Amino acid sequence: MTEAANDFGPGTPYGKTLIKVGETQRRLGAAERDFIHSASINFLTPLRNFLEGDWRTISKERRILQNRRLDLDACKARLKKAKAAEAKAACEGDAVPDFQETRPRNYVLSASASALWSDEVEKAEHELRLTQTEFDRQAEVTRLLLEGINSTHVNHLRCLHEFVESQTNYYAQCYQYMLDLQKQLGRFSGTFVGNAESTSPAAATSPPAVAAATVPAVPTIPVVPTIVGVPNTVAEGVLNPNEVKPPASGTRKARVLYDYEAADSSELALLADEMITVYSLPGMDPDWLIGERGNQKGKVPVTYLELLS
Repeated sequence: MTEAANDFGPGTPYGKTLIKVGETQRRLGAAERDFIHSASINFLTPLRNFLEGDWRTISKERRILQNRRLDLDACKARLKKAKAAEAKAACEGDAVPDFQETRPRNYVLSASASALWSDEVEKAEHELRLTQTEFDRQAEVTRLLLEGINSTHVNHLRCLHEFVESQTNYYAQCYQYMLDLQKQLGRFSGTFVGNAESTSPAAATSPPAVAAATVPAVPTIPVVPTIVGVPNTVAEGVLNPNEVKPPASGTRKARVLYDYEAADSSELALLADEMITVYSLPGMDPDWLIGERGNQKGKVPVTYLELLS
């Protein structure tokens, strides 16, 4: 934009406007870079370090604990099965054999099976004790790691607050830069209005301050007519909402986007989604309008409104 301004001529209204807009864009870019740098240091880096360090270790230990639990369940099932088989073999061994119907060889095999199942029960109990010890040790390690997350949460909470503060400052800076640009362009608008006076007489009735508040993306607001060239020496008195009468024509309807609590008696409290009538006054801050709702009247912020055609 600065290069284009030099080509068109920095002394022309268009060239001066290009220079001012270009400077503001550079300031917005610098503010965005500062915000990204601050967010990376104060929020993203600590979070990344946690995910790649402590959380990876915790996840690994939790997987090991889960495997230990599966091994413990398998050992318990094996012991239960061995005890059931041992009890069954013991019942068969304690029964008095009927040698007329049972062969002696089968009776000897039954007694031998009972002894084998007893050995199997002892081995299963030994494995269960070892597996239980490993499970308890791993559960303690995992518990200590999970308890450490509490302190990590405190640190992340502080980082999150710093991120929100940094983001708030970023948007506040950008808003202030755009307000400054709007005011600077308002000082250039007198030349534009003067040039358009011969072709558009209606435009000459709009004061420069209101012309500065007219942006292509925002609908224009009709204002109370005033005399061109006569300074608004009574502007402050006119801006008292209780003493101002609405214009005979040119008022607009607006829908309230958010709830707004009035800061003083000169402002009008708003409720989301309600409809009010709005209009502007000469010498009034472009960020504010006069709003009316029934018999109530007061200043309302433009950013809380959706202007309807």
